[in-house]
Amino acid sequence: MVVVAPGEQGVDIGAVREAHRFDEDRLAEYLTAAIPGFAGPMEVRQFKGGQSNPTFLLTTPGRRYVLRKKPPGKLLASAHQIEREYKVIEALAATEVPVAPALVLCEDPEIIGTAFYVMGHVDGRVLRDPQLPGLMPEERAAIYDSMNDVLAKLHKVDVAAVGLGDFGKPGNYFERQIGRWTKQYDLAKTGEVAAMDRLIAWLPAHIPPGDDVAIAHGDFRLENSIYHPTEPRMIALLDWELSTLGHPLADLAYNCMPYHIADPTMGNLMGVDFAATGIPSEADYLAAYCRRTGRDGIPHWEFYLAFSMFRLASIAQGVYKRGLDGNASSEKAVMYGAVATFLAELAVDVLKRAGRDI
Repeated sequence: MVVVAPGEQGVDIGAVREAHRFDEDRLAEYLTAAIPGFAGPMEVRQFKGGQSNPTFLLTTPGRRYVLRKKPPGKLLASAHQIEREYKVIEALAATEVPVAPALVLCEDPEIIGTAFYVMGHVDGRVLRDPQLPGLMPEERAAIYDSMNDVLAKLHKVDVAAVGLGDFGKPGNYFERQIGRWTKQYDLAKTGEVAAMDRLIAWLPAHIPPGDDVAIAHGDFRLENSIYHPTEPRMIALLDWELSTLGHPLADLAYNCMPYHIADPTMGNLMGVDFAATGIPSEADYLAAYCRRTGRDGIPHWEFYLAFSMFRLASIAQGVYKRGLDGNASSEKAVMYGAVATFLAELAVDVLKRAGRDI
């Protein structure tokens, strides 16, 4: 998901794709009644980034807005829950976690064909490349420190106090998630992947002890945030579709994927000279998170990494299947079949290098 002004760093925006067109006049009429101060005429353009929920920039003479909707076509029952996205950003508005302002949720498919929500537009930078080219070392260090700080603040939110006590089932997070993503993978399966079969057998039998519960973002990475236009400070955390009550170390491991995956679609930190660039090493990044959250190290780190890669592989397989079916939100979706296999094999390799028998 991308929410930046046209022309600013990181934006990729264009005309609305044919498969995602809707009745713009009907939408404008609805928003005029639903959002105080909303007044047309309204221009609609589509953000090209992201593989899941189509995202649109709505421009009016007085203000800009961002709309997130479910994709068209037949969808998996537990996917594309934009209602959950809206609930969590609305709840976090009163916390130290920076989020875009939630304005309206519409669950009536008669308006534009699917459920959707609208939030306020946030001006700033989307930093897509984890290596942060063109910035000074001290800026890179501060950007990563801000990302680390926001993740720690998210995991320290009192879920009951902000009304998110029912946002997920507390406890047994990894057992439930492994089951969920195994099911999603099976539903989207298009061929045999031996590494996925091995992970599906190994992961549920090797869940580490401890059952911490926090708001887990589910897709916490640099690209899913907006930074201040000139300061190295995160001002909005985006794309909450996969958020739930979960284990904080799942978020942390996913956030550290660039240290382990040379993925051209997401960027990476493979081979980076950390001392010269100002970017923290994985060990330093983990230490900063532990200081902020009161942890004394992270045993079984390889499990959390492998789980994150497995989950990513399942998500990639789903994107690939939607691409084959013709209703993914990006034309690049059909390349994700190879990505799913790569991630599963990498997860197995991470476990083997840590001395695990898989």
